[in-house]
Amino acid sequence: MARFAMVIDTRRCVGCMDCVVACKTENSVPEGFNRDWITTAVKGKMPDLHMEIRTERCNHCSNPPCVHCCPTGASHVHDIGGVVLVTHNECIGCKACVASCPYDARFIHPDGYADKCTFCIHRTEKGELPACVSVCPTHCMHFGDLDNPESEVSKLLNSRNYHVNHPAAGTEPHVYYLT
Repeated sequence: MARFAMVIDTRRCVGCMDCVVACKTENSVPEGFNRDWITTAVKGKMPDLHMEIRTERCNHCSNPPCVHCCPTGASHVHDIGGVVLVTHNECIGCKACVASCPYDARFIHPDGYADKCTFCIHRTEKGELPACVSVCPTHCMHFGDLDNPESEVSKLLNSRNYHVNHPAAGTEPHVYYLT
């Protein structure tokens, strides 16, 4: 069984937002909403400052609070890759999953259901890359199977320092940021 993950090289991301546009187009995300976005973080003290630009989204956690709190089971972990998904016609729009996500990665679609990044499961289960990864002009985004030691994501995580967002949340996220 695979465990899909995304690795983002923060040294290469320039914040161009091509990933955001590709996601909106590929997944028909309504105007005013996003499944992914660009953030910047500045760390350090003058004159030794470091700015990190990164793309963020659902972290497809191994311990997803959004799945645990869903009263209908609409939020669930897919058999393929451990991707966290929402079955739209089972979602009642209660927002419990929105409130429980430490990554602010969910929103209520205008049609009344919770929506979020799916790692483009309609593409990845056919062996294709998520739309965001496929369009990145700086090739800072990588996608693959954490359980395969020969995958690009495994090799990158074994060769570089990295961090995850909100590690104290205990969600065991599958989006990693190379530093």
